[in-house]
Amino acid sequence: MKIYKKMLNKNVLAAVIAVVFLTSCGDPKKEDGKDELVETKDTVLNTVVNVGGELFSVPSPIQTALLIQKSGITYDKSILHASNKVNTFTTDYSKSLNLGIYGADLGYVSLYNQTQDALGYLASVKQLADKLGISAAFDASTMERIKNNVTNKDSMMVLVGIAYRGSDAYLKNNQRSNVSSLILTGGWIESMHFSVTAYKSKPTEGVRFRIAEQKQALSSLLKILGSSTEPEVVALTAQLSELSKIYDGIQFKYNFVEPVTDTTKRLTYINSTTEVIVSDEQIALITDKIKEIRNKIISTQS
Repeated sequence: MKIYKKMLNKNVLAAVIAVVFLTSCGDPKKEDGKDELVETKDTVLNTVVNVGGELFSVPSPIQTALLIQKSGITYDKSILHASNKVNTFTTDYSKSLNLGIYGADLGYVSLYNQTQDALGYLASVKQLADKLGISAAFDASTMERIKNNVTNKDSMMVLVGIAYRGSDAYLKNNQRSNVSSLILTGGWIESMHFSVTAYKSKPTEGVRFRIAEQKQALSSLLKILGSSTEPEVVALTAQLSELSKIYDGIQFKYNFVEPVTDTTKRLTYINSTTEVIVSDEQIALITDKIKEIRNKIISTQS
């Protein structure tokens, strides 16, 4: 059994909030067709979903990819979903989940500056959006900006986030929240796949904590999917419920510590910590279950 502590710094949170404002409230400057989007990697905020008047928060896949990169883990294309499988998915259920997975993969390859791979995943995202009849969800100008900035890692992080926020809003406005929920779920599953694969390759405290803290996100997904009566979604929810039972054994303990203010720098440091109690066995069980769920999704052809 191992205990991990996570500390939050207020100035980091402030930077994240600033990025959300900047990326959602203005048109970034352009020069020679390139976007000047330098307020970047912190476009890794959680996605807040409104279902039946209740808000749920699910971490962005980019958030996980960024953590993995910072952990010193090198780019590994073999862990990604093959971008040429688009035509094998024939139902809205499989298309939606795999669109979420491809979106997460696009964020991952962009973060590692893999230009050619990014173009491949961008094409896959566009094709699946077309097949789902939601091309309008991916604003043409945004998609063009993504293509033009594919060599600019920082801009890509922002633009991918903008594209997915726009698609989520479009789907809800057109009463297709079921598709939006499955896209969100697919992205979460792929980000979990990134985490457990990275941890197996190079165990770090940060990645271990990221895996453990997904307990709340999983709970949110179960509530989001729980209202569906579609057989495939019901089966997926059952699988995620089995994963949730593994998470039930993970414990969190919040320890309050008085914040410290540096008046000269105008910063307040939050010193409180969250302890996570998670065993190697629990990590192994989570890894196996994520692999099982993901394999079923990416091999679904009907």
